Amino acid sequence: MHKRHLNIPIEIVRTVVAISETGSLTKAAEQLGLSQPAVSSQIKRLEQLVGGSLFSKTPNGSCATDLGKLVLAQARKIIEANDQVLALGGADNHVDRLRLGLSVVLAQRFVAEQSLSNLNDIHIHAGMSTEIATALIDGHVDVGCFFQRGEISADLAPLIVDESEDRLAWVRSKSFVLSPGAPIPIVTWTNDDWMIHTLTRHGLSYRIAFSSQDYSAKKAAVEAGIGLTAVPSRIIPPGLVWARDYYLPELPTIKALLCIRPGMTSPRVLEIKDQLSAMFLHPALPMENDKVA
Repeated sequence: MHKRHLNIPIEIVRTVVAISETGSLTKAAEQLGLSQPAVSSQIKRLEQLVGGSLFSKTPNGSCATDLGKLVLAQARKIIEANDQVLALGGADNHVDRLRLGLSVVLAQRFVAEQSLSNLNDIHIHAGMSTEIATALIDGHVDVGCFFQRGEISADLAPLIVDESEDRLAWVRSKSFVLSPGAPIPIVTWTNDDWMIHTLTRHGLSYRIAFSSQDYSAKKAAVEAGIGLTAVPSRIIPPGLVWARDYYLPELPTIKALLCIRPGMTSPRVLEIKDQLSAMFLHPALPMENDKVA
């Protein structure tokens, strides 16, 4: 049986050192370009891992506890080792790459429409929307574009610089046909609340025909005619059509959010912001593949 390894993100390690050097969470947040809630969240996460408080409040600011001093000593070694390992491969440590978080639903199109030279200074992290939102709050992503249903958390709200509402659409292959009286086959992912909640609320019979966290795998399953899925109507993939069949209930609306960490105001960040906004939040014209069956 393999032992499960826990890894501490290097961003959290740097945050601990920054608090020690600046003497306060607020100053550390400013130095790192994070929000204070993000810094607090990182420290709480590490405290849970090591089993105790790392800093205590004093009239002179935040001071390391005895446990905190032990952690700091190791944190500095981790940072030094991290930087030395990167230096071995001639990594461009002095180039500040923009960390861009995109919902997997958006990442493919964004990359396809960029030139290679326009991606040289960007590190793209594609993931589920909930994952991108968490990475923004924790300071692991600089700019994020993703989807949100329901209430927006107090930590995320201050990071939103643009948003738009879109309707969710049922999509299927052009050849898909549902047998009369058969349960509706759906292609979904873990913790889906787009389709299942809607079908359940309308008392409709369904079956999960295919489930995966991999967007490409789900798209391939729908293209093969295994079942239907739901996507924002602005980004219906090529090869699939908007299904308006009588037996399908109307899906809820969803918000596309564009978020930027505090302090990120460089011309490059604003350029990426404008690109994402025009591409996904406020497209000038309907996309060619946004067709009705």
